[in-house]
Amino acid sequence: MHVSPDLKVLYFGTPVVLISSRNADGSANLAPMSSAWWLQQSCMLGMGNRSQTTANLSRERECVLNLVPSDLAGAVDRLAPLTGADPVPERKAAKGYRFEPDKFGAAGLTPQASEVVAAPRVRECPVQLECRVVSVHPFAGSASAFEVAVVRSHVEERLLIPGTDHVDPVGWDPLIMKFCEFFGGGANVGPSALAAAWGMPHGSVGLATG
Repeated sequence: MHVSPDLKVLYFGTPVVLISSRNADGSANLAPMSSAWWLQQSCMLGMGNRSQTTANLSRERECVLNLVPSDLAGAVDRLAPLTGADPVPERKAAKGYRFEPDKFGAAGLTPQASEVVAAPRVRECPVQLECRVVSVHPFAGSASAFEVAVVRSHVEERLLIPGTDHVDPVGWDPLIMKFCEFFGGGANVGPSALAAAWGMPHGSVGLATG
């Protein structure tokens, strides 16, 4: 039997992406997000209008999409309560966010020089996509949808099917954000600060964007 709940969250399951971008002063920003989908060589990104990443993408018109494996859930969660925006937007401050200028250091991740764009890659991510912004569309009143084109791909060789340019779907285990919780291989893989901030009633499941 179907019922008609007033769903508060519609994150049915999407891959977690760490977006690296460049701040106005040339420093690096790194932010987790899970509102991304791909078509051919392009990707659509959904971002809140007040985030530092949105400001950076609008100004610099480029970024790197670092696809996160399931074993990096802890690093993503360390980034969850941080923002590169100073001062911290009021809505984020109310949820406990704090300003952090060194996102890579706070997450325990390593910046790696890109080949086409200025923003750095995340060395620990086995899939890294250098991108340029093609267009920006208003979305849902307080968000924007960024269409980006992939201009250079980097994939760890172990993830490729030998002799081909295809990623092995069996070997690639992405970190999935499902209703604000982290999943990999079909199982919950660690706590999520975002779930706590949203007040998700997942007490037994386990205890995530700026």
